[in-house]
Amino acid sequence: MDDDADDDVDGIGAPLPPDDRLWRHPSELSSWAPGRPASPGGQTPAWPVALVASLVGAALCGGLLVVTGSLATETRQRTVEKVAVTPVVSSPLVSGGRGVAAVVEQVAPSVAQLLVRTDGGTARVSAVVWRDDGLLLTSAHQVADADDITVVLHDGRRLRGSLLGADLPTDVAVVSVEANALAVAVLGSSADLDVGSPTVVIGSPDGLGEASMHTGVVSALERRLDADSRSLHGLIQTDAPIEPGWSGGPLVDATGAVVGITTGMAGTNPMFGFAIPIDLVRRMAEELVSSGKVTHGWLGIEGADLSDDAAETMEVPGGAVIRNVRDGSPAARSGLSADDVITSLGDHEVLSSSGLVVAVRDHQPGDQVVVGYWRDGRHHQAMVTIDEHP
Repeated sequence: MDDDADDDVDGIGAPLPPDDRLWRHPSELSSWAPGRPASPGGQTPAWPVALVASLVGAALCGGLLVVTGSLATETRQRTVEKVAVTPVVSSPLVSGGRGVAAVVEQVAPSVAQLLVRTDGGTARVSAVVWRDDGLLLTSAHQVADADDITVVLHDGRRLRGSLLGADLPTDVAVVSVEANALAVAVLGSSADLDVGSPTVVIGSPDGLGEASMHTGVVSALERRLDADSRSLHGLIQTDAPIEPGWSGGPLVDATGAVVGITTGMAGTNPMFGFAIPIDLVRRMAEELVSSGKVTHGWLGIEGADLSDDAAETMEVPGGAVIRNVRDGSPAARSGLSADDVITSLGDHEVLSSSGLVVAVRDHQPGDQVVVGYWRDGRHHQAMVTIDEHP
């Protein structure tokens, strides 16, 4: 055997002593085992440390792969929904020289046009892109009876639309298209609105080109709209008019966040426009997507607004007068009767019959709530279990 050093590979010399290495050859392990003395000098052998380190490293690598999806066996599709935070922007977009134009530029890409075909012909309706995977919010009364829906996006694409669900009592509907990565509107909160807050109504009457808009302010909150043998409650009222074809489009605030979905139901006062509060819209839309319908609570009464004179006599700010109680209803089971004046339901102060509808709407069937009411000049309370609307 030739022991000439010239045959050795450059850079590789004799191995380090075992105590100076983080590894061991199996032949070297006999010097350590449970019950045997440690290495010379009382040092703990290094190979167990290396083994633990390698196991920890493997676990970390495995965890990283699972987090990044490299080991996942399923494919999950991410959807985007934009919800406003406070503040959405550092200052209102409507202030300054380009205020309204800046709002329109921000919101317009998420506004679509719906061509809705029914037995009565084809109507143009607006809609707002809610999620980037093809879900749009619009007005229920415009699409509930549709035979066919064509969605025209801001970029001009025309897609077949499908109605996922429509809830006429709140005038909220969800339409879907086969598309992804759509421009999504920022949804604000209608709970933050005050009378006098600036608003912009945006519609897409032509489907293509520059979006149309009107500016105004919030002129009233919690309004009632009676039209077409139906009533809408808890609406936002604005002095910005809603043009034909704009129903289902966005009502946005000074930051460009959507605070309502407009309704084109013809009320008794054409000088104002109305919108469903976005907080209600989102809740209804989520139910429609999950089950295709909305479950509404029910008391089983017919009511009217308490007159100003009666409110002054009773020394209350307002209330809902019960005109009739349906037999077997939650109200009847709780002892409520005609001529009682409801002034509270749960945490809600009830100032009108419309306010009572809004208060009940915030509860689910099966909820137990305390109803405050006046009878014969005295205040009473009743525990009511809300039923599902028949």
